[in-house]
Amino acid sequence: MSSRTDTDTGTDTGFGPAEAGGRHATTGARRTEAGTHPAQARPTGPHPTDPLPTGAHATAARTGEAITTSALHAAATGADTFPGVLREALNRRGLSLERVSERLRGRGIAISQATLSSWQRGRSQPERARSLRAVEVLEEILELPAGALRSLLGPRRPRGRTTPAGDEGAALQILGEDSVVEKALGARFRHFNQETSSLVVHDVVTIGESGTLSGISTTNVLRAGQAGADRVIFVLSFDDEAAEPVDIRVTCGRLVEATYLKRLKSLVLEIHFGRELAKLDTTVVSYAVDVSPSETPATHYERWSRTNLHEYLQQVFFHPGALPSDCHRYVREKVGAPPRAQRRIPLSDTHNVHVLTSRCKPGVHGVAWEYGQGTGGPARADGTGGTDGTGGTGGTGGTDGTGDRPG
Repeated sequence: MSSRTDTDTGTDTGFGPAEAGGRHATTGARRTEAGTHPAQARPTGPHPTDPLPTGAHATAARTGEAITTSALHAAATGADTFPGVLREALNRRGLSLERVSERLRGRGIAISQATLSSWQRGRSQPERARSLRAVEVLEEILELPAGALRSLLGPRRPRGRTTPAGDEGAALQILGEDSVVEKALGARFRHFNQETSSLVVHDVVTIGESGTLSGISTTNVLRAGQAGADRVIFVLSFDDEAAEPVDIRVTCGRLVEATYLKRLKSLVLEIHFGRELAKLDTTVVSYAVDVSPSETPATHYERWSRTNLHEYLQQVFFHPGALPSDCHRYVREKVGAPPRAQRRIPLSDTHNVHVLTSRCKPGVHGVAWEYGQGTGGPARADGTGGTDGTGGTGGTGGTDGTGDRPG
């Protein structure tokens, strides 16, 4: 099993978090997902019993997908952008672009997956007669009110593709298109944690007696790039579907949303700072997530970052009954790329390893380990887990763009 965190200032994948600024109405912090047991979300920062602000995540019970109430209102009234409403509706219905393209083809309208992807990313918009007819059929397929999408189309654009916003483009360079983090955040991915960036990130990963992931805790020092920043979003992704969050504790900040998306094996956390930051102000966010027992031993942990971190400290603590025979650090240029700069790291007599990186460059930073036969640890799992199940949080298109993923 692996995990990664994704955040804009810090993101994780495999099992990991991602951050995004200005997200998520019900009351109290919640962890929701159809078909799973609610995790115990325990906000311990200031005002833990305050109700959530309007616009916090609600759960669409029919699909089990998290969707903001503001997005639901936007879908009904057209009070949003065309790409945003389209992406939220696709997530809510749980339809892939391939399936939507097939449904359109069945109605006699040929629209490719690539075109649909460009529409939902805002890189192009429907303008020709056939495309406009496709939009009307999309409203039926996605169960939106008539005109909910068509009314959001602006004037004709100059021909050619538009360039994504800087922060979104940086995240796409690391995560690739249609990543788990992007799917988990939906329309929010485009503005993921744009108001803040991470300066320092400290991840602590705990491996249990069976060699599986037991928990993750993260401390993130953020700086506001503009006045008014008051929240951050993390996406934590798991490789193993049996590993689900069972307890969430926020010790610095106020937990507002905790939504586990079982289909994506990802946890979305929204944490408020407790105040609005002035430009260049810093704040500290700390949280911990306990994970349910899994059958597959963890073999790695990764965090991705889209921008430079001043410092990144990664620690992995092993149970005395599940000590690895070998540990090494590595870097990937992007999610899914081959590891490079691999180097062995020693296991201390207190059963932990650590990697401290100063001036941490954008990319994916990980620690992997192996269990040799006869060492008293579990049998080695096949592979080290994929890198993209983010969000991290740690990871996951935020200001800074970092995330983590345990594996």
